[in-house]
This record gives sequence, C-alpha cells and structure tokens, in this order.
Amino acid sequence: MEGEVVDVLLLKNKAISERDSFCEANLELKSSHGSGLKWVFLDYSSLWRAGLSWSVFFLLNIGVPLVSHFVFSCSDCDSDHQRPFDAIIQLSLSLFAAISFLSISSFARKYGLRRFLFLNKLCDESEKVRQGYTQQLHRSMKLLSAFVLPCFFVDSVYKIWWFSTGGNQIPYLYNMYLSKFIVCILLMCSWLYRISICFLVCILFRLTCYLQLLRLDEFAEVFERESDVDSILIEHLRIRRNLRVISHRFRLFILSTLILVTISQFASLLVTTKPSSKINIFTSGELALCSVSLVTGLFICLRSAAKITHKAQAVTCLAAKWHACATITSFDELDDGTPTAQISSSGAGYPYPGPADCYTDDEEGDGDDALDNTKLVPIYANTISYQKRQALVTYFEHNRAGITVYGFMLDRTWLHTIFAIQLSLTLWIFNKTIGVS
Repeated sequence: MEGEVVDVLLLKNKAISERDSFCEANLELKSSHGSGLKWVFLDYSSLWRAGLSWSVFFLLNIGVPLVSHFVFSCSDCDSDHQRPFDAIIQLSLSLFAAISFLSISSFARKYGLRRFLFLNKLCDESEKVRQGYTQQLHRSMKLLSAFVLPCFFVDSVYKIWWFSTGGNQIPYLYNMYLSKFIVCILLMCSWLYRISICFLVCILFRLTCYLQLLRLDEFAEVFERESDVDSILIEHLRIRRNLRVISHRFRLFILSTLILVTISQFASLLVTTKPSSKINIFTSGELALCSVSLVTGLFICLRSAAKITHKAQAVTCLAAKWHACATITSFDELDDGTPTAQISSSGAGYPYPGPADCYTDDEEGDGDDALDNTKLVPIYANTISYQKRQALVTYFEHNRAGITVYGFMLDRTWLHTIFAIQLSLTLWIFNKTIGVS
C-alpha cells in the first residue's frame, strides 16, 4: 500500500526530548507488516503491483469459486461427496472478500497506510499512547493469523479428504492425480485469500479503534490534575473528530457486512431446512465453517465499535462526577471557613473521608477503568468556576462521541441485539449441519 509498511515504531536516542526524538525518527517502519499485506497481494506501491493485486483478486475471488461451483459441484457423486450448499458458500465468501478488497483499496488510494492508521499523528501523542499503539501494531498480525489459520486448517483438511477419497467421481483433466492436486491447491489458496482479506479489514478497524481507546484513557487524566476548560474541550473535540473520521471511513463496510452476513445466515437456514436436503458433516460442514467465519469477522467490528463508543460516552459520567466532587468540596470549604486553596491529588484532600475510603482496590469491579469507575475524583477547587464546569458537563451530555453508521450509534444495545440475532441463526445452522445446538 504505497510502499508503506507497519511493523515497529523506533525511537532514536538523542540529546533532546522524547517527543522531539520521536518526531525526528518519524515512525521508522520495517517490513513485517508490509509483508503481511503482500502475502494477501495487497500492494499499491507501483502500477504493476496494483495490477497484480487486482489480477489475483479476480482469479482467487471470482475465477476459482466459479470453477469450483460449476465443475466440482459433483451432483452425481455419492452422498458424502456431493456439495449441495457450495453456491451459498462461494457466493457469501466472495461477496465478503469483494467488500473488504474494495474497502481496503479505497483506503490505500485515498490515504495510504500510514495516514489511514493515524501514524502520521502519533508524534503529537504522549509516550504512553505511542508505546501502547506500538504494542498493538505488533499484535495485530498475530491476531490476524489466530483467526485465519484455524479456519484455513479445517477447510484444508476437508478439501484434502474430498479430493483424496473421491476417486473417479471427481472430474479431472488428463492426469487424474495431477489435476486433483492442482485444483485442490487452487481451492485452498482461494479460501485462504478470501478469509485473509475479510479478517484483515476487521483487524485494521479494531486497530484504529484501539488508538482512540488509548487517547480516551489518557484524556481521563485531565480530571485528576489542574486543568482548564479550554484544554479539556480542545482535547475532547480532537477525539470526537477522530471518531467521526473512523466512522466515515468504515460505515459502508460495516453496514454492507452486517447486511451480507444476515442474508447469508437466512439463506443457509432456508436451504438446510428443506425436506429434500441431505445434511451431514461431509456435505454441510463447510457451510458451518463459512457461517462461523462471517459472523466472527462481523463481531470483531461490532465489538470494537461498541467498546470505543462505551468508553467515549463514559466521559460524561466522569465529568459529572468531577463536577459534583468539586462543587461539594467548594461548599464544604466555605462552611468550614477555610481558604480555597488547591486540594492535593492524594486522597487526604477530601474534607469528607467517608466516601473516599469506602472504595478500596479489593472492592473494585472487573469493569472499572480510568473513565468508568466508582472512585472519587481528586479536586483542585479553585481551578475552574462552577459555571464553567457546568457548561462543560452540559456540552458532554449533548455531544456524545462514538462510532456511528449513517447516524446510528453503535453502542452496547446494538451489539447485544445483533449478537442475539446472529448467535441464534448460527446455532440453528450448527444444529442443522453438524448437530451442535
């Protein structure tokens, strides 16, 4: 993708500040992630490589699946080697791969990989955010392999069994063994290519969301130190803008994926519930694997979107808690006749020790984090006036940030609803195909 690769972010050790050092290093990128994109033939660094990418796309995403369906459907084979659901399998995977390929091609042409992953903005971030994002960049290819390789292994076992035990029932050209070997390799490569493309876009979406999670965690710290409304508002506006950019880039991909996966699930149920359908693990196992792959890719996106939306909306709760603590502290100081001096960030600064002491580390919930927890906020009472704090909280209440798809906020409510529907369809397909419910 325009010759830019993402693997390691290296900082040069010079006699200047860490931020200037990182900016001078300017994100030195090695070739591991570039190789990860090239092994699925996604390289737009030159015209002939872009042509190769499109050629491989047409071959493995369109040509090979067409041959698989029209030549190797094997309707005259025995019951174990027939492939009555191959049309739905090939069509679902190819459409998902086409949506993913067109999306990532558009990203490459418009932005380039470095800008698309916000790497060009990392020199403006803190050391904590840069290190966290670097670690996630390293992990992304491992995560991609963790999703792709199991699916590829299961499908490879099935295809090797199918070709090795089919005998003369399976069509071949000239030499039976050589013909079967070549076709089997092509079908396996086609499956690997399509699954890799699909999961790659989902992982990239997850990666961009993770950067915003790191920024929000750091943003929560502004309420624990002496800050002014202007700096808090500017930082929140910057985060909201990044979330709008991510939403705009991925909204068509997420919506298309949701529609495709839902239609594919319903179509699979329709063909498997026919009275004349021959259902066993040999004829419908690949259909179940396809269904799991599609649903997994969808939920990688939905979970990432819901997580960042929940985190962004938790800022309102944190700001309201900060406002309440500051207001109560100010009035308590007036009642006691004490001056409005700065209250230290330690727990001793609270004039009312009861609430501050009632939340211990042992009693924290598993879901507590920097933005959504039950701890009181340390206050600098004379930093911001009541009116400014109230205005800031009102702004947060009426300007909720998050990932949207054409105006619809992808929060946990949407995630739970879609998850319930897709899980029901998937379990129903499992019950009809391989007997798992």
